[in-house]
Amino acid sequence: MAPITKECDYLVIGGGSAGVASARRASQHGAKAIAIESGRMGGTCVNVGCVPKKITWNAAALAEALHDSKSYGFSLQETAPFDWATFAEKRAAYIKKLNGIYERNLTNEKVEYIYGRAVFEDRHTVTVRLEDNSLQTIKADKILVAVGGHPNIPKEIPGAELGITSDGFFELSKQPQKVALVGAGYIAVEMAGMFNALGSETHLFIRHDKALRAFDPLIQEKVMTEYRRQGMHIHTNSSPEKVEDIGGGTKRLHYKDAAGSGALDIDTLLWAIGRAPEIEGLGLDRVGVKTNEKGHVVVDDYQNTNIDNIYALGDVCDKGFELTPVAIAAGRKLSDRVFGGQANAHLEYSNIPSVVFAHPEAGTVGLTEPEARQQFGDANIKVYSSTFTDLYYTMLEQDAKTTANYKLVCAGPEEKVVGLHIMGRGSAEILQGFGVAVKMGATKKDFDSCVAIHPTAAEEIVTMK
Repeated sequence: MAPITKECDYLVIGGGSAGVASARRASQHGAKAIAIESGRMGGTCVNVGCVPKKITWNAAALAEALHDSKSYGFSLQETAPFDWATFAEKRAAYIKKLNGIYERNLTNEKVEYIYGRAVFEDRHTVTVRLEDNSLQTIKADKILVAVGGHPNIPKEIPGAELGITSDGFFELSKQPQKVALVGAGYIAVEMAGMFNALGSETHLFIRHDKALRAFDPLIQEKVMTEYRRQGMHIHTNSSPEKVEDIGGGTKRLHYKDAAGSGALDIDTLLWAIGRAPEIEGLGLDRVGVKTNEKGHVVVDDYQNTNIDNIYALGDVCDKGFELTPVAIAAGRKLSDRVFGGQANAHLEYSNIPSVVFAHPEAGTVGLTEPEARQQFGDANIKVYSSTFTDLYYTMLEQDAKTTANYKLVCAGPEEKVVGLHIMGRGSAEILQGFGVAVKMGATKKDFDSCVAIHPTAAEEIVTMK
């Protein structure tokens, strides 16, 4: 039986946040749009990323609050340990609900969605293998590649397949008693913090001496200090050598670190060593779409690939900002330009705020201090910083207290704020507002002119000397 053929103005390959946002916006502009997804609607963010991660972070934060409550005069008796299985079941139910909301949003915007795996036949045509294994051909004037990415497992390490990735984190039906995480990026740091706060013995293996190397040195140093204070085991300058299954659900991780060679018996091993674009089997080579050495699709500032009717955005492209709001914004701007008559619409990839949901949170917008010094020169940079104890911690015992750490990086005689880096309770909510100020080009004088809200942690940002 010959494949069924459909035609549309805009074909979006990938039903994640980026693809859905772009397809919906295109339909609002009058385009006939079709979205193709091979997994669950919503992509990484909804299913195995931002949303279930933040729910888990909330649980970990509650565990910390319950512990801290004793210092505030509460007498709580734990009658049972944290019920990971019930929590995971409720979290999964909410994610399933979101999958349905994404589908309804597409339907409401008159975007057709198809479940299947797409392969390029030519620059205007893809073939989709549907769930029943039949084929469907779709011809489109414009095509967006928004297939996202997937976590890596190191193929060169014997037994690496015994570990899980960040995807597998959300499939754990019971809480590991002892867990090892390998990686130094924000995913490793976030998941290590959640495991540790919820009571798992947590070991974090990082290749160099600090985690979060893309962030400002302030955040790198303070996160490491705080995690050690909380009792996490951090193995610096480490490299895993092999993994063994020693029976009874236990794995043995052999490694080298700053202290020498060692072996660690664990319930769970989680690889968080980076992600790769989900381009396998997509057929980009058939149409000549250019990719870089890591497989990311090369795009310009307008999300154009080297093929004039094919675009790419989100984690699959080479812009380097693997953040859901970035992908959503870029997708909407693309559709505004291609279908909405807004010839110059595109996302500016600068001063994009981001947060690491560590314990406590850390956030950043703009340039790191080293980046600012390199761009403007040492003589043109002035740094303001503040280290203080959040009022919340004043009631806690000394060994339970931590500090908040804030930094403003200013450039030029007008002291334009070109970087803001904060770590402490509530950093995510604080940074969203200050991100607007940095994006608008605020100066240190502008920050100083804002009357502080007292008592808050955020007031430190407008009172630094």
